[in-house]
Amino acid sequence: MIRKEDCYKIGRLGKAHGVKGEVTFQVTDDVFDRVDADYLILEVDGILVPFFMEEYRFRSDSVVLVKFCDIDTQERASELTNCDVWFPRSLTAEDDDTPSLASLVGFDLVDANNNTIVGIIAAIDDATENLLFELENGMLIPANDDLIQDINIQEKQIIMNIPEGLLNIV
Repeated sequence: MIRKEDCYKIGRLGKAHGVKGEVTFQVTDDVFDRVDADYLILEVDGILVPFFMEEYRFRSDSVVLVKFCDIDTQERASELTNCDVWFPRSLTAEDDDTPSLASLVGFDLVDANNNTIVGIIAAIDDATENLLFELENGMLIPANDDLIQDINIQEKQIIMNIPEGLLNIV
């Protein structure tokens, strides 16, 4: 069984495209560009299920048309509409040293000043020009490269030099 902590969300499927089983895939992470994978993980009725890809092509920077194996009709493709798409962490860990933002969800955020865990990253807020780590405890921490001291993929930790007083803001 695939567990959510072993993968991370990289987008969502849209409507069926054409009559041969293709579906639109709204990509929210660049891992799809950087890492070769034979399959994607779809969340179907709350269960993570691997779906092998027959082919795919980019329609734009953020939209991909995907044809999954054994999905050969518009009706079958329509059943996948609005499924969240996940990517296995194991494929990205061996790929390169620079993880994607979405892959950092679930990591511990550690204050380098006193080596304490501030919280667990629940989401990445990229709605504005300034990226923010949204922690499970509700805190927002700037995801600024100048503040990040280290990213330990094996330990699932981000070590940051958090500015004095930032953790006291309510």
